Amino acid sequence: MNAPAKTEDFAATVPAGVFAETVTSVTHYTDRLFRFRMTRPAGFRFRSGEFAMIGLMVEGKPVYRAYSIASPAWDEELEFFSIKVPDGPLTSHLQAIQPGDQVLMRKKPTGTLVLDALTPGKRLYMFSTGTGIAPFASLIREPETFEKFDEVILTHTTRDVAELKYGFDLIAEIRNHEFLAEVVGDKLRHYATATREDYPFRGRITDLIRNGKLFADLGVPAFDPAIDRGMICGSTEMLKDTKLLLEEAGLTEGSNNKPGEFVIERAFVG
Repeated sequence: MNAPAKTEDFAATVPAGVFAETVTSVTHYTDRLFRFRMTRPAGFRFRSGEFAMIGLMVEGKPVYRAYSIASPAWDEELEFFSIKVPDGPLTSHLQAIQPGDQVLMRKKPTGTLVLDALTPGKRLYMFSTGTGIAPFASLIREPETFEKFDEVILTHTTRDVAELKYGFDLIAEIRNHEFLAEVVGDKLRHYATATREDYPFRGRITDLIRNGKLFADLGVPAFDPAIDRGMICGSTEMLKDTKLLLEEAGLTEGSNNKPGEFVIERAFVG
């Protein structure tokens, strides 16, 4: 069976020690991107920015992939932002889910894109490409982020302009939220760029860092390890190049065990 099950038969096939949660909403942004929300298991705890292993039963076997949890730790539901891969072992099936369908999730979240892995600073950069914005969707809706930093700059780069919409939807939701709007105030800045279409801000984020346009557009100074902190989530090449730029500026990589000036999510691919 290639589609998520809606019947009682599904419960009988769920592996032991795994949550089976119900999809509550699905939003398709493009033929490559979609967002979905599902119920949150009672007692499931995670830190904003972490990822979980989610999956489906495909031909009688569970298939899992690592997905950053896009909702904040206080949310009553879980949100995910996914690519659609026509021949992907999981996403080729996941993209067909509808409200009422069941999704599997392993019980232990993990990840390095958490506030605890950073040393104190004043300005936090969140560098993302594609669906790499997902962990930051969690963190920009987490009040603690704005308690720890005076300024939060979310950068999101995609190939096409239409793929940027999820980020703009997030910002709008925050601005209109009953308590987040006040908590976030004017501390959050959103810098969206496209690489293949004309757009006010165009180009790879690494190029815009190198040539200084990022800083000029935002009206901020170049990276300063004394006050700037960074989080990176995106393609393998983007991770490598952005890491190098931050290290050249004097920032050191941190982890859960040893906090530093920037962190990378290596579990993300896409």
